[in-house]
Amino acid sequence: LFGSVSCHCPNTEWVCTPPNVRIIHSGHACNIEEERYTERVYTIREGETLELTCLVSGHPRPQIRWTKTAGSATDRFQDSSVFNETLRITLIQRHQGGRYYCKAENGLGTPAIKSIRVDVYYLDDPIVTVHQSIGEAKEQFYYERTVFLRCAANSNPPVRYSWRRGREFLSQGSDKGVEIYEPFFTQGETKILKLKNLRPQDYANYTCTASVRSVCGIPDKSVLFRLTNKTASPTIKLLVEDPIVANPGQTVTLVCIISGGEPNPTLSWVRNGEELPKKSVLNGGTLTIPAITIEDAGVYSCVASNNVGNPAKKSTNILVRALKKGRFWITPDPYHNDDNIQIGREVKISCQVEATPPEELMFSWLKNGRPLRSSERMVITQTDPDVAPGTTNLDIIDLKFTDFGTYTCVASLKNGGIPEISIDVNISSTTVPPNLTVPRGKSPLVTQEGDTVELQCLVSGKPKPIILWSRADKEAPMPDGSMQSESYDGVLRIVNVSREMTGIYRCQTSQYNGFNVKPREATVELIVQYPPAVEPAYTEIRQGLGRPFSLSCRVLRAHPSRVLKYEWKLGTRLLTMGQLDTRDETEYNVRALNREGYGAYTCDITNEAGAGRCTFLVTGKAYVPEFYYDTYSALWQNKPRVYGFKLQWTQMNPGAVDRIMAYRLGIKQTGHQRWWEQEIPNEDNIQKGELLTYNLTELIKPEAYQIRLTPITRFGEGDSAERIIRYSAPVNPHWNKFHCNFEEESICMFTQDKTEEFDWTRHSAATRNTKYTPNTGPSSDRTGSKQGIYMYIETSRPRLEGDKARLLTPSFTVAPKNPYGNVVTNPTYCLSFYYHMYGRHIGTLNVYLRQKSQTGSDASVWTLSGNQGDRWRQARVNIHPTSSFQIILEGIRGSGIEGDIAIDDVTIEEGECRDPPPSSNIRSMASSTPVHIWQLCLTLLLISLGLRR
Repeated sequence: LFGSVSCHCPNTEWVCTPPNVRIIHSGHACNIEEERYTERVYTIREGETLELTCLVSGHPRPQIRWTKTAGSATDRFQDSSVFNETLRITLIQRHQGGRYYCKAENGLGTPAIKSIRVDVYYLDDPIVTVHQSIGEAKEQFYYERTVFLRCAANSNPPVRYSWRRGREFLSQGSDKGVEIYEPFFTQGETKILKLKNLRPQDYANYTCTASVRSVCGIPDKSVLFRLTNKTASPTIKLLVEDPIVANPGQTVTLVCIISGGEPNPTLSWVRNGEELPKKSVLNGGTLTIPAITIEDAGVYSCVASNNVGNPAKKSTNILVRALKKGRFWITPDPYHNDDNIQIGREVKISCQVEATPPEELMFSWLKNGRPLRSSERMVITQTDPDVAPGTTNLDIIDLKFTDFGTYTCVASLKNGGIPEISIDVNISSTTVPPNLTVPRGKSPLVTQEGDTVELQCLVSGKPKPIILWSRADKEAPMPDGSMQSESYDGVLRIVNVSREMTGIYRCQTSQYNGFNVKPREATVELIVQYPPAVEPAYTEIRQGLGRPFSLSCRVLRAHPSRVLKYEWKLGTRLLTMGQLDTRDETEYNVRALNREGYGAYTCDITNEAGAGRCTFLVTGKAYVPEFYYDTYSALWQNKPRVYGFKLQWTQMNPGAVDRIMAYRLGIKQTGHQRWWEQEIPNEDNIQKGELLTYNLTELIKPEAYQIRLTPITRFGEGDSAERIIRYSAPVNPHWNKFHCNFEEESICMFTQDKTEEFDWTRHSAATRNTKYTPNTGPSSDRTGSKQGIYMYIETSRPRLEGDKARLLTPSFTVAPKNPYGNVVTNPTYCLSFYYHMYGRHIGTLNVYLRQKSQTGSDASVWTLSGNQGDRWRQARVNIHPTSSFQIILEGIRGSGIEGDIAIDDVTIEEGECRDPPPSSNIRSMASSTPVHIWQLCLTLLLISLGLRR
């Protein structure tokens, strides 16, 4: 398998070439055209598959990146990147149109960039809307009545409209009572039909047809509107109250009926202008909401539309009754500025509840469990204009010793059905105002990043108020995202604390559940320590023996940032240590690298919170070789059964490490386990960009081989590079033969027909899982190789009987045989392919000829059905295209899962088929050479009559 080596010679070729790129397309294209400035425009219909391939050249092998910019300024910019040659978008949508760029770069010169503009064509169904205007009275007996019919459809390219009244086409000037115009402000996107001074003949059927003139095969679309003397915009009635007040769990039904409108309007419901709750049940105009909850409340609107005038809309507000968030606070004598409750002074107890609906809220008061009524000394106020809604006050004037006790505020809704809320407030001589302190040692509070920390304020007083936590040093949200956090025990708990949470926090008393006095507050300082963040985290350094190098580790941030220590190690051996005072980096220098100097160097920089580590892997490994792909005729034939290949590569950064003494070449047949290896010696220094070559011989046709190339230095083996070498039959540069064995992933530019139920699958017998389809399908490709690739239809679930998969060849251009003579004859081509149809449920394999000049009809040229046995068979058939053509291979699923049909080695070449195989059937002959059937029938007739020897 190994031949001569030609790594070094005086005339060594230097092949570092900058990238070059071009874009080709496959799949469904309506049109490809060149615009100004050589930009290509690729037109595709919405819902088809976009497939663009970026063909690149250059060495080293360029990296490819696809990017897309939005198609117009109104689109939101988006950037989607694909890092391989082929960009594929199935079921492309209109918003995916725009300019697509293929960028190739390999570090040499400027990157190569090519662009193609993708224009997605579509046409939506048109919609006709009708408006009318009634003018002022003229001479007391005549009213001018004008009707506008407006037609609109979304499309690309711009749509054109035409109108018909009945069967009569309307055009400007054809009828004095009709005006057709395109308003300037719509830029021709809508066409309006104006019927001025309605006449009896104007009551008719109007058809608006939207057309993009069959661009991209998009058919015209029409909409019919019937204008009568009863045509009217919709009116509706909402048979419900507004608002609707419901209890939780209740079923609410809204009824909306159509009271007018021609044509009959359609009804829809929305809540707050958006979607309805998922549990809603719609039945015509009746909307039912079962087991309603507080979350289901909102404004529900019934909307009726018939495209005449404006839609009719009526709404009702659904309120779900609820009581929540009961709170209280105590206000000592407001006139004497007291913070304590004192005998002989005034005290006010306030109670607040959120209620829906608020007007149903009722309060009552109890003292020690007994009802309390408003009096001269105990004044009950249901609503106080000076405080928030839903608040009641109990004013106790001239407080006496007998007034001490438990006061209960009871909130309820008028019509019941909702549990009441009771709030107890204890007034006694032991009632004291609040006080806030921070426990000793709890501020400043030092913690480390990632820990859970508790900030604490001790609150005293009776009753205890709610504590509100907030940031004191800046206007920033709390860890839970709110600006203030409530705490009932004075503790703020922060889980997984981060460095951004460092700062000062304020705790203060709330008026709720406590005294309504000037708020008490305290602050807690939180210090979050974190270990040093350093760079580089990991770096690989390649270096030759005897050479100097230096390593540097830098601190980006740390807390605390003082007293930073560093330690340099090689493996576990300590090299040096010290302290960073004013500097933010430390360096380690090696004057001359020896063998013991190879390995992992680490630099640990530490503070009280931990360590940050820089790691440097110092190695003498050579960089990876780069195979050179852009070679003309790298593959050659030297014997009938074998072929040769000229392997070519360059070495990445050859001067970075010691001289490369040899390459280890490994080769194995793809799919096999065993590697054959040989060393390719090297005597001289390799220069950057120098082309190295090695001839591989005795490669067996048509097998593919996996090649591995590894550089070797005094340090040992370097990084390996691998590639696949594939055999390909020689192709005449002039198109007279097409051959595809599906070995390449591009499958020779074949495409799948996405209008059918499923696709052909590219596979090999070695990797195909036959668990689901036993006793069916091929056990190798046509040549007998288990690693060889073929195409087949997978008939397992969810496939159904009759499902079709279609595979289309590229388009071939047909040139007349005698373009300069008087007689033009169309050439004959021989279509040849191998098929495998084994299994008891085999369906049908059809072959069709599609010609550009015969749109809409595919001619059948070959067909075969049923089980043909467990072997590959060849089919050959003559075809006679008269214009550009494609071949369609159609597989139809049979009655069960044991029906996988496979094809391989598809060939199309000029000339009649030679030696047609015995398996050719009558239909294929009838489709391609009908005269042969008559010859066959005549021969059989003569033999039967004994008239032919």
